[in-house]
Amino acid sequence: MVQVDITVTLEGKSYLTNVIAHRETSEDEIFRLAMEQVQKQWKK
Repeated sequence: MVQVDITVTLEGKSYLTNVIAHRETSEDEIFRLAMEQVQKQWKK
């Protein structure tokens, strides 16, 4: 497993988050997981 730091933009704001994933996980899947995390944490 690896920790990947990623910046995603949601509603015009940038959020830095990290995703813990398997080494084989695709970049698209990591981005999707990061976006889900940010939406759950910041969007109400």
